[in-house]
Amino acid sequence: MPETSDRKDDHIRIIEEEDVETAGTGFADVDLVHEALPEIHRDEIDTTTTLFGHELAAPIVIESMTGGHANTTKLNRALAEAAQETNVAMGVGSQRAGLELDDEDVLESYTVVREVAPDALLYGNVGAAQLLEYDVADVEAAVEMIDADAMAVHLNFLQEAVQPEGDVDARGCLAEIERVASELSVPVVVKETGNGISRATATRLTDAGVDAIDVAGQGGTTWSGIESYRAAAVGASRQEQVGQLFRAWGVPTAVSTIESATVHDCVIASGGVRSGLDIAKAIALGARAGGLAKPFLAPAGQGTDAVVDLIETLTLELTTAMFVTGSASIAELQETDYVVCGRTKEYLDERSR
Repeated sequence: MPETSDRKDDHIRIIEEEDVETAGTGFADVDLVHEALPEIHRDEIDTTTTLFGHELAAPIVIESMTGGHANTTKLNRALAEAAQETNVAMGVGSQRAGLELDDEDVLESYTVVREVAPDALLYGNVGAAQLLEYDVADVEAAVEMIDADAMAVHLNFLQEAVQPEGDVDARGCLAEIERVASELSVPVVVKETGNGISRATATRLTDAGVDAIDVAGQGGTTWSGIESYRAAAVGASRQEQVGQLFRAWGVPTAVSTIESATVHDCVIASGGVRSGLDIAKAIALGARAGGLAKPFLAPAGQGTDAVVDLIETLTLELTTAMFVTGSASIAELQETDYVVCGRTKEYLDERSR
């Protein structure tokens, strides 16, 4: 399936060159209540948190982004080296190409992450649709490929619906997720890819025994939009139009975080997270950590130091938010007061009826 590898290269190029951002995460409608008298020392604030039994220096996840093409090895190396240096978590992109292609260069685009990040919290990545074809041993092979500490199962059916060659059979995926969550040797994270997870879906996933939910809500990179650009390039005009129509589809990230956190105790907020303040807001809303993908892409192209610089900036922004809410730890930030206004409040009010 060489087209699988080529598609990964297309995705990176389009993200770098085209307009694939959408607004509407809901974080702009969330205000953390200011504490004018915090009574803590900023430099003694503890940003550490625990995820899958690993203590992280900060609740930051370099979200699943790439791998599967020789051109992506450099990017994954820089991301993983930075994760090792700063002690944050990192996921790789879909490992389908690594599992199905007999190509050492493709394989290296994944295996490089553990080679350069022996101590980092790394998680693998397979698609829910592929679970209909794979048995648990295949998923274990993805774990072994990068010596993963956890495995993400991604839900990307809107993206698949826009792809001219997309896999649009979603029947039986929940049962397969439950089977993998029960039998796999490492924790299982189920993550969306930019369209969010509702309370009802989060409940089904919780009942299926998944260890974490990564909401990847609406408001960041639009994979529907990305696939629309790809469809245009091959003359698939209907898919191009559908991709544009649905480019802002989904549950906003702030809403998805709140709804998922009501039913699962380990939620990762991603989807349009663009600052340490966004991460702070997500944690106040109930998340365990905040994840970013696209903001890391350009720094990864520049090298490890640029990725480290971004992580340090995010951490300082997060620490500042903690300081001015009087939160000396992540646990205290989870309990800090916040106010929800605007469209996000209206959305939540309508959902609670």
